[in-house]
Amino acid sequence: MGNKFEETEIKNISADEFKKVLDDNNNEVTVLDLREPDEVLIHPIEGAINLPFSQVTTRLSEVPKDKKVYVICRTGDFSEEITEILTDRDYDATNVEGGYNAYRELDSQSKEAPASEVKGENAAKEEIFIDAKGLRCPGPIVKVADTIRSLPDGTTVRVEATEDAFASDIKVWSERTGNRLDSLNVSDGIIEAVITKAKAPAQTASTDSGNDKTFIVFSGDLDKTIASFILANGAASLGRNVTMFFTFWGLNILRKPKKVKVAKNFIEKMFGIMLPRGTQKLGLSRMNMLGAGPKMIRAIMKHKGISSLEQLIEDAKAHGVKIVACQMSMDIMGIHKEELIDGVELGGVATFIGAGEKSDISLFI
Repeated sequence: MGNKFEETEIKNISADEFKKVLDDNNNEVTVLDLREPDEVLIHPIEGAINLPFSQVTTRLSEVPKDKKVYVICRTGDFSEEITEILTDRDYDATNVEGGYNAYRELDSQSKEAPASEVKGENAAKEEIFIDAKGLRCPGPIVKVADTIRSLPDGTTVRVEATEDAFASDIKVWSERTGNRLDSLNVSDGIIEAVITKAKAPAQTASTDSGNDKTFIVFSGDLDKTIASFILANGAASLGRNVTMFFTFWGLNILRKPKKVKVAKNFIEKMFGIMLPRGTQKLGLSRMNMLGAGPKMIRAIMKHKGISSLEQLIEDAKAHGVKIVACQMSMDIMGIHKEELIDGVELGGVATFIGAGEKSDISLFI
């Protein structure tokens, strides 16, 4: 008699194999994308069904059973779980190992290779189109920076966006990164920019001293935290080295949402009970309204297509923003490193001063 608790064996596929499947059989398979909608909006997979991880089990009826299903998330972790659930329910499901991060890296390489083989005048004529319509700040600039980074020098990029601030942002971004803004036009609410990737690093690139950006995140308020990460992502998209130094109440932003078992004394336990655990528990600096305010802000952001705080944090990590937790504040507030989200470094005053001395902007938020 078999063990009813035995784990279901699932099928896996590498990002390279997944790309070949899409290239050869895009209309004959179903791609189930578990990433959040704001992330999919910036980096979509053509033809995929987007069901965020938290909603899959209640919306399985939207996934057809008559085709093979390839399940993908950002890193390949959540997709394993959903692939197992689908397999248990008689779907022909396969997990994409490494997730979208691995797939995107391959996709960028494949787009770059043909361009590098183009010779003479043809290279100058090639144009890459970026559709940033519907994205909210800093989405358009981040998408431009992500795309142009992997392209060969001299490539022309045409961008269309609907965010009003993009007209100003793309001018500054081009100037500060050294890429050439060939034209900028606005017609019927659509901003079109044509950019040529620079053949040499900008004079003001982040390798020069004095262009780094440093943020001291002291507040644990949702609105101030959102502003901090929007600014950090914007600076990172300009090629700047960004350090975010979280101290005192700002440490609550970096706490894992679930309780972590660590040895604590009585005072530390009391702090742990009273302090909000993770981004979903943060209140507003104004109009908190017993917790209704944060829900309203999040709902408005989602309706307007603005990335959630959680997505902004992931974007910051992906763009190399250095997230540092103040060790002294952790000791005072009884927060242990095991309680912090992944990707956080521990540092002290010297870490901040060192980053600040190389920065032309240091903000206290």
